Amino acid sequence: MPLFQGGGPLFVFVCAGCGAELTAPLSRVHLPAHAHQKYGNGAQLPVLMQSGTYAVEPEPWGPPWREWEEVDPDEAAAGGVYAPLHALSDGAPGAIVTAPGDVRGTRLIAEKRGGACCGIDGADGPNMACEVCGLLVATRIDDCSLWQAVWLAPNSVHRLPVDVTATEPLSWTELTERTEGIAPFEPISTWGGPRSGSCHYWSWSPRWEAAAGRALAHLLAASEGHPVTVPNGLTEEVFQRALDALLPAGLQERYAVLAGPGLPAPDEGAEILLVPVHPQTGQTWLPAGPVRSAYPVPLEFGVWLWLAFPTPHLPVPAAGRVPEGVLRDDPLPPRPGYLFRADRKTFQHTLVRLPAVRSSWLCGIVQDLSRHRRPDIF
Repeated sequence: MPLFQGGGPLFVFVCAGCGAELTAPLSRVHLPAHAHQKYGNGAQLPVLMQSGTYAVEPEPWGPPWREWEEVDPDEAAAGGVYAPLHALSDGAPGAIVTAPGDVRGTRLIAEKRGGACCGIDGADGPNMACEVCGLLVATRIDDCSLWQAVWLAPNSVHRLPVDVTATEPLSWTELTERTEGIAPFEPISTWGGPRSGSCHYWSWSPRWEAAAGRALAHLLAASEGHPVTVPNGLTEEVFQRALDALLPAGLQERYAVLAGPGLPAPDEGAEILLVPVHPQTGQTWLPAGPVRSAYPVPLEFGVWLWLAFPTPHLPVPAAGRVPEGVLRDDPLPPRPGYLFRADRKTFQHTLVRLPAVRSSWLCGIVQDLSRHRRPDIF
């Protein structure tokens, strides 16, 4: 996980009914791309938010839901959705998400566990009440295949400042120096181990799959229907197969390049840039000069950092004895036994919110997703 806290002032969230404090002091960060991800089957995902931070979902989220047939297309477009989805949330915008360990003064309503199998999935709406007055104030989620989090209901809580000291967010250079990249592979815990109750397998990182899903939608929009080529190596492994499958062949290729703090300035002819998103502010890095007009494709900072400055691994074990206190990773961590697949839900969520999706060829991809799950790339 990135080694930083949120910047700016600290706040606590209090019950709108009685004023009781419901959280520890928190600072705001950008909502992660994997906030609503559902990953795998029976996976035990960790906590979504770093302790001491919160993020805000600007769109409506959670129940009740409306089927797409019940939604007027002009109403959906006014809300920033330009192509059909299975359903749209009719909940209140502005839900606040934080780590379960940062929540105070609440009690769980166990019977409101939704349709979960291993925990609580939030399908029944708010399931946490203020201990003092009983107002429903939040939704706890900890079911298998979902990121563990508490979502505070925006109409049931208020934000109060604790420390309004002006703290500047980290600069791009500071972020690059102080942040750890997110490794592309990791062990995923599952339920059902023979003794401990859990086991694990090596997989592509869920955070990478979600970040790639969002970036892939932007790459399609940036392509304008032309084939797109990305840099060789891990970037190619993550994106190229999906781009080749989704984009038509035969037209002049467009090239996407990695760009951002610490990298050489991209060539003047660059049309598409894979750039980082600031994890505190949500700001997308933008270049100066002639390439400022290039399409910036946003990547989660930890994923971009690994692509831009990959952690090296020795191809063979080093000779000689290992110095005292140094831990070896020999052999290297195993790779997953399958090709990379972007997160389908994150991809679709992003694509239908890009105005470019109204073009006929992109609309066709959305319709194809609705009819087929495209297991070859998602």
